[in-house]
Amino acid sequence: MNIKQITRTFFIFSLILFFNACNNGNEKNHSENQETEHLEHENESTVSLTKEQMQSVGITLNSLEMKELTATISANGVLRVPNGNKANVTSFYGGAVRSINVQVGDFVKKGQIIAAIANPQFIQLQEEYLTVSSKLVFAEQELQRQQQLAENEAGTKKNLQSAAAELNALKTRKASLFQQIQLMGINPNTVSNANLKADLSLVSPISGTVSNVFAQIGSYVDVSAPVAEVVDNGSLHLDLNVFEKDLPLLKVGQTIHFTITNNPTQEYDAQIFSIGAAFENDSKTIPVHAKVETKRAASMLIDGMNITGIVSLSNAVTPAVLSEAVVSAEGKSYIFVQVEANNNSPLFTFEKIEVFTGVSNIGYTAITPVKELPADAKIAVKGAFFINAKMTNSGGHEH
Repeated sequence: MNIKQITRTFFIFSLILFFNACNNGNEKNHSENQETEHLEHENESTVSLTKEQMQSVGITLNSLEMKELTATISANGVLRVPNGNKANVTSFYGGAVRSINVQVGDFVKKGQIIAAIANPQFIQLQEEYLTVSSKLVFAEQELQRQQQLAENEAGTKKNLQSAAAELNALKTRKASLFQQIQLMGINPNTVSNANLKADLSLVSPISGTVSNVFAQIGSYVDVSAPVAEVVDNGSLHLDLNVFEKDLPLLKVGQTIHFTITNNPTQEYDAQIFSIGAAFENDSKTIPVHAKVETKRAASMLIDGMNITGIVSLSNAVTPAVLSEAVVSAEGKSYIFVQVEANNNSPLFTFEKIEVFTGVSNIGYTAITPVKELPADAKIAVKGAFFINAKMTNSGGHEH
């Protein structure tokens, strides 16, 4: 074999080796691309976060909980005290206010002195009462004298009748003055020349809390001008406005959980005792009345407060998570479950799991995952919104 043939053989052999190497490289790259696409497809519903990201946005993990959630009806209303448990402190006589002994918010007992008013007429009534009492003694003696004269045929029948009429008139007048003085808050039996009273004490007709003081020292009050208002908050009623469609679901005896509009963190209880039979004014709502049951309500709740009520319908124990753990996207609901990670990995990986939601109550939402979750699955109960946003911004997966 000459030099030319040897050179040609070496060149052909080199080309064969080169093409084989190229083919092997293409097959390897194709295999790697297929594997990468497969991994990306598997990770479309996952996202990874660092420990620092978890801490910065306050992501909290917890297990799926079993909660007794209640199907409910929500309604707005107002707290009311029945008129039979409200009272105005008034006077049966006009007078100038001399003193006021209470302030708004004070608790008073029935018969406690609220204020004092003064009027010269008070003294005149007591004076007349004492005068009539004295005349009554003389009239009784005169009637006895006329009776003795009539028995001895020494007097006339007309004088006897006149004495009897005078005595009856004085008795009637004394009885009238007795009642008037008693209405003034003065015991008529204690009235004497030495203790005529110019002041009239106004007392509370019921026990309760002073809700308003209308008068001030020196002002003039009469029967039509109350000095103060007292409300018995222990008899608070809850007046709810329920829509017509919800009325068949209500019945007497049901429990209502309610919160004050400006303080939704504190919950109170009431029980339905009456359901209206007609629409309230021009609205399409029916009034529902409930008795506030919470004992501490008397000191915390006030007549006229606006409330939001929840009427309990039925109870059921169901898997649930904190409501903020559920995110919505494209008409579906999801939660984020931590994927079991390699112990050497510094990342926290979460999988987006679709769920069906049920009743929401007391800050929890009932859920039914579309696929079974491990018993010890850790769910992002706080910060789920951030995880969802990061997954959306990263195109559905993280590397």
